[in-house]
Amino acid sequence: MIKKANEAYNAGDYTTAFKLYSDLAKEGNADAQTSLAYMHQMEQGCQKNESRTLELYTQAAQAKQPYALFNLAILYENGIGGVEHNQFKAYELHMEAATRGVPPAMYEVALMLERGLGCVQNYSEAAFWYEEAAKRGHSEAFNNLGALYKEGHGVVQDDAKCFICFQRAADAGLAQGLYNLGLLYDQGVGCEMDNDKALDLCRKAAYKGHEKAKEIIKGLQEDGKIVF
Repeated sequence: MIKKANEAYNAGDYTTAFKLYSDLAKEGNADAQTSLAYMHQMEQGCQKNESRTLELYTQAAQAKQPYALFNLAILYENGIGGVEHNQFKAYELHMEAATRGVPPAMYEVALMLERGLGCVQNYSEAAFWYEEAAKRGHSEAFNNLGALYKEGHGVVQDDAKCFICFQRAADAGLAQGLYNLGLLYDQGVGCEMDNDKALDLCRKAAYKGHEKAKEIIKGLQEDGKIVF
């Protein structure tokens, strides 16, 4: 029945999906509890219900359902959905989800380790989890891993690897990745200097809303150096 529920949800038939997930959730199906919690959270096929969302995520997390762990961690990380802000609890839950193969949880764990949020700051561990998330195509993880390689934080400083990481983030359309790659081309770090390529990447980052890139483009326009 979980397959039918998932098919209904993916087809946008939230009424059917909600009914099927509800029946399965009552039977203790952790996957259904997680999906039903998300529907309550996002007002899909039902009204928004924070207490029910929290109850269902908690039940599924106790069964170690990976995305229930991740979504519950997000609630604690931001102090929303009826829970108090608790970075330590968020880190614990993100780590549980990360070890069960959830890419965004791997990224969150890395970010918290890099910044020392809810845990002891550890650049090498942060690099490990950024790499794990990046292997699974997480664009922000590629960007942040590139920054670690650029500065030599937790890894051996490596311009070539920095370039590859920023390139992958840029290829995914990430504004920060486009901007960072542009800086490498502008400075000739990990690549041959190419000011035209740098400017093009800066334009793309600005178009995607990157504030620093927008400031640079605006300044060049005001100086009459480029026509956007």
